[in-house]
Amino acid sequence: MIDTAMILAAGRGERMRPLTDTTPKPLIPVAGRSMLDRSLDRLVAAGVQRVVVNVHHLGEQIAAHLGDRAMIVREERLLETGGSVKNALPLLGDGPFFVLNGDGLWRDGPTPMLTRMAKAWEPSRMDALLLLHPLEAAVGREAKDRGDYFLHADNRARHRGDAPVAPHLFASVSICDGRLFRDSPDGPFSLLRLWTRAEAEGRLYGLVHDGDWFHVGTPQALAEAEKVLG
Repeated sequence: MIDTAMILAAGRGERMRPLTDTTPKPLIPVAGRSMLDRSLDRLVAAGVQRVVVNVHHLGEQIAAHLGDRAMIVREERLLETGGSVKNALPLLGDGPFFVLNGDGLWRDGPTPMLTRMAKAWEPSRMDALLLLHPLEAAVGREAKDRGDYFLHADNRARHRGDAPVAPHLFASVSICDGRLFRDSPDGPFSLLRLWTRAEAEGRLYGLVHDGDWFHVGTPQALAEAEKVLG
C-alpha cells in the first residue's frame, strides 16, 4: 500500500480566468464538489494517510479549506512540478508516493484507479509510473492536444518527442520514488525532466486508465465536465 501523496495546487490557472482570479483552480466546484476534495476523497479511500499540498496562488484559501486534512507547503515562488515535489521531499519521505495535479478529475473504472496504480507499482524496475489515458477518449480534449506518450508491450512509456501525435495523454497522476530526484536541480523545474531520464534508463512505465478522464483546462471544458458528471 502507498500511504503518502502530494497534490500540486500552487498554479495560477491562467486559462481558467476569470474564475481563478478569485478562486484557486483546485477549489472550483465541478458538479457540486471541488476537484481538490474529489482527489482527497479518492486518496483516503485508497488508504493514503499522509497528504501534502503545495500552495502559492490564493494559497490561504486552500489552506483554510483543507484544515487538518493535509500538510501545507507554502511556496514564495512557483517551483513547477518537479521543484515543488523536491521541495516537499522532507515530508514525503523516500517514496513511493502518489503525485496528483490539483485540477485532476476522473471517474474510476471497475477497480479504483489509485488501487490499480498501487498494485502495478514495481520498485525493482520503476522510478515512476504514469497514469495515461487514450487521447481520443479524453473529455474536454482540445484540438491542439497531440498526446504525450506511447506505451510499449511491457508497459514502458516513451514520450512523443518529435512525433506528430501519440495515443495517450498524461492523465495528471503518477507514482514517483524518492530516488527519481537524485542529482535533480534546485529551484523550478518540471517533473518531465526526471521522467525523461527515467525513460532513458528504462525505468518509466505507464498504466492506462479504464474509466473517464476530464481535461478541465478552460471554462468551456469545465462546462463539458459538469454536463457529464451532473
